Amino acid sequence: MGLLTKFRRNFLRRKQIKNRRRTIAAALQTLQPTRTVLHGPFKGMLYPKLDSVGSALYPKLLGSYEYELNGIIEQVIGNKYTEIVDIGCAEGYYAVGLSMRCPNAKVFAFDTNTKAIQLCREMMQLNGIEASRYSVNGYCDSNTLENIPVSERALIISDCEGYEKQLFTSSSVKKLNKHEFLIEVHDVFDINVSTHLRNVFEPEYQIRVIQSIDDIFKARDYNYPELNNFNLETRKILLAEGREAIMEWFYITRKEVDNTPTQQK
Repeated sequence: MGLLTKFRRNFLRRKQIKNRRRTIAAALQTLQPTRTVLHGPFKGMLYPKLDSVGSALYPKLLGSYEYELNGIIEQVIGNKYTEIVDIGCAEGYYAVGLSMRCPNAKVFAFDTNTKAIQLCREMMQLNGIEASRYSVNGYCDSNTLENIPVSERALIISDCEGYEKQLFTSSSVKKLNKHEFLIEVHDVFDINVSTHLRNVFEPEYQIRVIQSIDDIFKARDYNYPELNNFNLETRKILLAEGREAIMEWFYITRKEVDNTPTQQK
């Protein structure tokens, strides 16, 4: 590749990124002035500012963010958890949203990003979550996870960018053996992550796999009234969640024990 050609490609790439950011910023300003989630399981949740950590803001405010999980989220909301643990909470989309939808659960949120921790606390306060109901902290390793004071039935959520192998060990899974898990699997960073998770959770657990939807399909298929005035190219920009590949989530629950007595021959 010639030097001039390489320079031109870099210039066009920077221009494309700048145009994309401009498109998103303009759409955010017109989406709604109150910074309120418009659709999805956390409809009505307030954001303290037009900011998010590690993921796209527009899909979160629209309510299309991780639409693939909506059915699972509604299911876990009905499970009446005593605690919810969110590892890699970012600004608090799930930690705060589930605090609102599960008013009897205590929430433990973790993130290594100091900005995320501050935004999550602000978001908890803005949405009226009592301070006694949540704890937002920094680094969570397997030892920290094992010692979180969970009681009857907890949901452990993980989005930790490939740290799953270190976090979910045989020891931590055994210690949390009566609880349930929703784990974003980052084989994109380490192709052995999903294999490791299956090894430590099976055979005691059953694993339901949910795959992410490609950004092209989102632009074509997602039907929100706020998108009506945008063409397909703009919809793709606004709905994109920046995934490097098709991702998977593991929803992990205990296998039901068959207590039916066997007949004697």
